[in-house]
Amino acid sequence: MKTILLSILLFSNTLLSLDVNVKSLNNKTPERVLYIGNSYLYYNDSLHNHVRRMLEENYSKEVDTNNYKMVTISGSRLIHHNIDHSLNYSNLGAEKSFELVILQGGSGETNTPQERKVFANKANEMIEKIHKAGAEAALYMIHAYVEPHENTNPKMIEDIKKMYINVGNKNNILVMPVGIAFENAYHVNPNIKLHKEYDGSHPNLLGTYLAACVVYASITQESPMKISYNYFNKIGDKDKNFLQRIAHETVEDFYNIKL
Repeated sequence: MKTILLSILLFSNTLLSLDVNVKSLNNKTPERVLYIGNSYLYYNDSLHNHVRRMLEENYSKEVDTNNYKMVTISGSRLIHHNIDHSLNYSNLGAEKSFELVILQGGSGETNTPQERKVFANKANEMIEKIHKAGAEAALYMIHAYVEPHENTNPKMIEDIKKMYINVGNKNNILVMPVGIAFENAYHVNPNIKLHKEYDGSHPNLLGTYLAACVVYASITQESPMKISYNYFNKIGDKDKNFLQRIAHETVEDFYNIKL
């Protein structure tokens, strides 16, 4: 395990040119959560379902799905979402207002300085409205493309990281380092597959599970290595333990904390 940790730190520290301002949520046990994003979230039985099951294990009780929601649009960017409609919880069939809203941007939003500016402006607007509604906001840092995607670029993760951290710091909100966890996993084990092999963009089941572990650890500030959930035995122990370890070390390194 020490070898894995050293490998992750060597990779992560080469990217860390920015420090994150926010290390944790004020409410580390939210039950009324809204996810806003695109297909990166809803693939593989939906990221929010995996995180909810991990939280239920942590809380030792069921989380009411009436107040645990996800709004996604295929291929969307933040500008495609109507945050006013979604924050009116009754529009989504929820019974109470949300405690936490997690925003996930589109992969193409990092392509150019202009597109990154559009992302930042829209995120700033959405986060302000989330706060006015009485909820905390967080950013879900997306992963980069891999082969065979035609736009695969080894520098893509650097643009992703800077874009999300800059917006997070400007708005004093939490950034969840999912994209960095993907890079760390590939760095430690180049043979692991976290993307759909046919497009190099969408996560496969292992990618979604890794992302869920990062989101879980970012929310609770507790190690995902304590979680037994393995998607009803669909994820083997070797993969589960490796992905939980990667998420654990990535979150610790990113926030400079101990889980």
